Amino acid sequence: MSWDFIVPVCLDDLVKSGAVNQYVVQDVLSAKQLPSHINGFKAALRSQGSLCILEHFDTAYSVLQHCRTVDVVVKEDMLELLIQLVRGLSVSLPTLLLSGSLSAVDRKQQLNAVKMSVFLLCKLTETLESDSYRETIVTAPSKGRKKDKGAVKGLLQWDSERETVLQCLTQLLQLDIRTLWSLSLVEEEFVSCVTCCCYKLLENPTISHMKSKATRDAIIHVLGIMVKKYNHMLGACVKVIQLLQHFEQLASVCAQAVAAWSTEYGVKAIVGEVMREIGQKSSEELAREASGVKAFSSFLSELSTLVPETMIPNISVLLAHLEGESPSLRVAVCEVLGEVLVRVLSGDKMDDSARAGRDRFLDTLQEHIHDAHSHVRARVLQVYARIVNSKALPLCRYTEVMELTVGRLGDKSVHVCKSAIQLLAAFIAHNPYSCKLSSVDLKKPLDKEMAKLKEMREIQKEQVPVAVITAADLWDAMKPEVEMTVKAQLEPGSEEEEEEEEETGGEEERSDRDTAIQIAQLLRESKYRKAVGLCMRAHSLFPESSFFSDLADLNAEKLINTLATLFKGPEQETPEAVTSDAPLTPQKEDGGNEGRESELKKQEMLVQYLKDTESFALQVERAIAVINNMLYWKTTTVVQEAVQFCVTAFEFSVADSVCGVRKMLPLVWSTDATIKDAIIQAYRRLYLNPHGDNTRAKAQTLVDSLSELMVDASLGTVQCLEEIVQEFFSNESALQTSVVQVLWERFSGKRETKALHRRAAVLLLGMAARAEREVVLSNLDTLCSVALGEKVAEDYLLARDALITIVNITDHVRQSKGVPFRLPMDHHLFSCLSQAIADGVVQSDPHWQTFMEQAVRLIYFLAESPDQLCSHLLQRSARLLLEQITEGRESTQTQLQEGVSQGSEEQVNCVSLAQVLSLCGAVAFWQVSHLERSVSSELRRRRGQKEEEEEKEKAPANKKAANDSCVEEELGLVGASAEDTEAEFIRKICETELLAEGNMLSAFLPLLVKVCSSPGKYSHPQLTTAACLALSQYMMISPPVCKDNIRLLFTVLEKSPLPVVRANTIVALGDLTVRFPNILEPWTPNLYARLSDENSSVRLTAIMVLTQLVLKDVMKVKGQVSEVAVLLLDPEPHIASLALNFFNELSAKDNAIYNLLPDIISRLSDPERGMKEEDFNTIMKQLFSYITKERQTESLVEKLCQRFRTAKTERQWADLAVSLSLLSVCERGFKKLQECWDCYSDKLTEPGVYQPLLSIAAKLRRRAKPQFKAQVEDYEKRLTAVHTKGLENVESEEREQQTDTQSQNLHTPQPLKSVRKSTRGRGKPKLDDSDLVTPRKSRPRPKPAITFTSDEEEEEDAVMAESETPKVRTPIARTRRTRLRH
Repeated sequence: MSWDFIVPVCLDDLVKSGAVNQYVVQDVLSAKQLPSHINGFKAALRSQGSLCILEHFDTAYSVLQHCRTVDVVVKEDMLELLIQLVRGLSVSLPTLLLSGSLSAVDRKQQLNAVKMSVFLLCKLTETLESDSYRETIVTAPSKGRKKDKGAVKGLLQWDSERETVLQCLTQLLQLDIRTLWSLSLVEEEFVSCVTCCCYKLLENPTISHMKSKATRDAIIHVLGIMVKKYNHMLGACVKVIQLLQHFEQLASVCAQAVAAWSTEYGVKAIVGEVMREIGQKSSEELAREASGVKAFSSFLSELSTLVPETMIPNISVLLAHLEGESPSLRVAVCEVLGEVLVRVLSGDKMDDSARAGRDRFLDTLQEHIHDAHSHVRARVLQVYARIVNSKALPLCRYTEVMELTVGRLGDKSVHVCKSAIQLLAAFIAHNPYSCKLSSVDLKKPLDKEMAKLKEMREIQKEQVPVAVITAADLWDAMKPEVEMTVKAQLEPGSEEEEEEEEETGGEEERSDRDTAIQIAQLLRESKYRKAVGLCMRAHSLFPESSFFSDLADLNAEKLINTLATLFKGPEQETPEAVTSDAPLTPQKEDGGNEGRESELKKQEMLVQYLKDTESFALQVERAIAVINNMLYWKTTTVVQEAVQFCVTAFEFSVADSVCGVRKMLPLVWSTDATIKDAIIQAYRRLYLNPHGDNTRAKAQTLVDSLSELMVDASLGTVQCLEEIVQEFFSNESALQTSVVQVLWERFSGKRETKALHRRAAVLLLGMAARAEREVVLSNLDTLCSVALGEKVAEDYLLARDALITIVNITDHVRQSKGVPFRLPMDHHLFSCLSQAIADGVVQSDPHWQTFMEQAVRLIYFLAESPDQLCSHLLQRSARLLLEQITEGRESTQTQLQEGVSQGSEEQVNCVSLAQVLSLCGAVAFWQVSHLERSVSSELRRRRGQKEEEEEKEKAPANKKAANDSCVEEELGLVGASAEDTEAEFIRKICETELLAEGNMLSAFLPLLVKVCSSPGKYSHPQLTTAACLALSQYMMISPPVCKDNIRLLFTVLEKSPLPVVRANTIVALGDLTVRFPNILEPWTPNLYARLSDENSSVRLTAIMVLTQLVLKDVMKVKGQVSEVAVLLLDPEPHIASLALNFFNELSAKDNAIYNLLPDIISRLSDPERGMKEEDFNTIMKQLFSYITKERQTESLVEKLCQRFRTAKTERQWADLAVSLSLLSVCERGFKKLQECWDCYSDKLTEPGVYQPLLSIAAKLRRRAKPQFKAQVEDYEKRLTAVHTKGLENVESEEREQQTDTQSQNLHTPQPLKSVRKSTRGRGKPKLDDSDLVTPRKSRPRPKPAITFTSDEEEEEDAVMAESETPKVRTPIARTRRTRLRH
């Protein structure tokens, strides 16, 4: 074979004449010739084997050339042939390659066959892939259409064949076919041919789907072989980057591929290369590739989950992107760091370098908790949550990260807040400190252990008074002086040696050990010269001694070493040798104190642990205070996370966590089903799924937990808890039966229980009664005997809660529509109640009042004739009061010696009288309620029952009557007259009978009026409070009573010195406003006046009552609402938040705040009010934030400008100017501001007017278009000119300029414009000088504007409230658009 097959770059290159001995296609067959040649190809393959491709290459090449025109069958046949061909090569080549006996000709034949087969198979695969993708696009079904079955079948076939092709390539490429090439250097074109085919398959949009997993793995396998065996690593890196830049969906696939090449094929360097390519991307490149940046980010995040340990050496190249502008890349890098920290750099078995790397990565993550982009901050917090959940965060960083996370709770991004809550919950759930994180509980053990530590340290100081200094430390300190002494002693001719020889007599008598000890002693005494001299002479005296053996060759270094050894002792000898031979040198203290030192270290560690635990608990408590406020955010996901956090904190007994659990309870009424379900699930988890060995233990645990929640709970909390507990008791089970039994045992006192838990038990029984009445009804006698018996006076609170429980079995709570459930008058319950109420009247128990109110309420809900019972009760109470008065008078008379009689009013027990008056008021209130609710509903029920019976007895007389009745029913006339009659009947009873002379209620009305109108005479606080409240309840009976006493009640409201009386009166007047709005309407300003009351509780009550009245449209909103605006700056945060909520809700009503703003501004800027300028600005900033419509802004600009004319003081001008500057003025509003120039131009000399208007121009100029910007600049110049020169000077200058311009126009006419000829052929007459007239300035006519219906509707909305808009049903012809005047 004389030719070589060169893999072409382009398919057409094979038909061109190439280099010498290069294969060229000789004959490109036509489409008609292909079937016969393919058959010949098949026969040759069967007979000759795989080498037949050398002769039939042109046939396969022709199929590629005509691929778009030939039939699918031809392409399928050719694909099958090529697959068989490659498989044949995979089978035949191994034996040939292993034999090693291939000649050069055979090697060239096999090489050409391999290259031809692979080239054809890859090119045909690319072509079929393109055709498949094209068919997918063409045959994509639209909505409502079904897929083409044929197309679907073809696609499915190619999906299976695609995998077969890849398997064939894998089998061939796995062989060591590189030996076929010279020097085993595989040409780049062959590698590119295979890899390009694989990358083409990867571009399929469905390659990342689960159904394509087998194909995806096969492609990765082929490319892995090319990377490992065929030197394709650099090419693969470049191609991966290109794929990520153009195909965002391939991020996950590329990550899987790179991870597989790194782990399965051992090419770990490819991870670093790809990371380096991404890390070298500049900010400019990333800015041009939005989709590529997303793909890079996803790729890095996915890769970090697969091979985190391989990425560690190259993470530094990615850290540069943390300073870049792409937030998604910053997120990806942070996620890579997180995966590395969780999967690799965690645990206790790390070396120093790994710990340093971990700390560096944690520092980097910590910095980006405050990243500029909210998405990065949120994801970093999520990364930290994963680290904490994996227990990979070092203990020393808990406090710092916890503090940063608590700070992120105030982030402006909702997603960041949500992630911060999740991280805090993870901190609590996986904290390494304690299962109970209450700082209060931790304080005591911490103080105890700190005191113990202090005591241990004092003992340690007493036992070791002097610090132990080692001999080595002493030698280091004296060594410089010893060296100087040695050098001086070794100098020849030293006189000191002779002196010392004379002084040291008798050395021969000492042993070597004694001499060594003496030398060490001299050194300790700082006698260095004597010690050195003695050491120098010791060698001659003891030449064989081990102490002085090193001094054979006397020099400075050896002498110093010998002295050091003598002083410190030998370092490397055994303890026995030291004790036997070594001189007595200073040593460490014996090991007697080692035990105490270890105990001290343990105690220090314990104290540090408790300190860290307390610090962590305090951080959690700080977070709870913030998260509790998030429970009522509008974002559902944040609320859900806050609920889960509260549950987790409660489970770990964090202090104040029960506050969050209680605070989230009202969310059970939320309209959002997700939030409501989260609350129910949270309470089930905390309270309704107890743990225990048996049912009894579970019931005991459940009751204990619910009782703790009920203790000191508010009325609202109890009502919300009813909803959850009722659901629990709605389904019968053994646990519920046990719970009811435990509750009855606690209430009845069979088990020793606290008073608070007894009350909680009876309230929980009432909640169970809402689901099943028999729970309480069957044990009514037990309730009466325990709570309402002879010992009722000992605990009125328990009796009150028992009455609340009994109320739950009445029809008023259960809303039954059948025959009302009531008990007879002589029932034991009512006799107990009457006895308890009457006996309590003459006592002074502070809790009797609440018990009495619940008792009267229960009597009217449950008794057959409650009016008769209450009448007898009033008589009995009054009689007891009179008896008490008589007894008091008699006792007083016996004590008085002078016998002077005193008035009976002075003898009255004020407390008893107050309680009688309270009873009267309660009876009056519930009597009216009984008539309007119970009696009225019973009348309707009986009427309906009667009508049903009549209809059953007699059918309509004829068809006409039936038709008439149907018409009346449709018009709603059947029951209307009857209901009106019943309502009139009830009203007449209230007006004529309730306060008739024979009625007990009428007897107390004059007394109430007298007490309320004589505060000087009846000054007892409890009496005054009870009388005013009872009078307001009497006024609910009828309009005449209300009219007669309304002035007295408002006098009490304004002049009473008691805040509780004023607060109660406001609540009562709110109820009266709902009941008799026409009577109360003239007194509205008096109600608003209480918003400025000196007492905070009165202001709080006033804002709550007025908010309800205004938002429910009971009271019209007027200018007095400015008093509510003042409360936005109230020193009490709760009042300020209620005022803010008032305006938030009011802004939901159409144009309400818009209509009120001018009056509010006038009232607040009134000089008589004297409001500070800063306060005015703060209030107006909040109110103007509700003005969002452009038409409203334009109209307000005009209104406020007009108010400049009526304003009298400089402060009022400044307030109006500031109000204008707070509006979001647009182009139309600016034009209106220019039109109203005359209103405020004379006030511009005042800085308080000039500066706000100048700020309006500055804001407009920043976002204005060029043409409009010029107008704004002219206006700004005009403002400045008037402010600096004065209006008169500016106007005079303008008049002079105008005069000069007019005179110039008279003398110098303007050049004539060219006159265009008319289309009709008639030109205009020429003008001469006599025709020139100086034009006069005239006001431009307004251009007619195109009017849309939506514009008119918006304009009307901005002007009038819905209640003020007239209802016109006649169509009105609209000729032109007019501006509405407000």
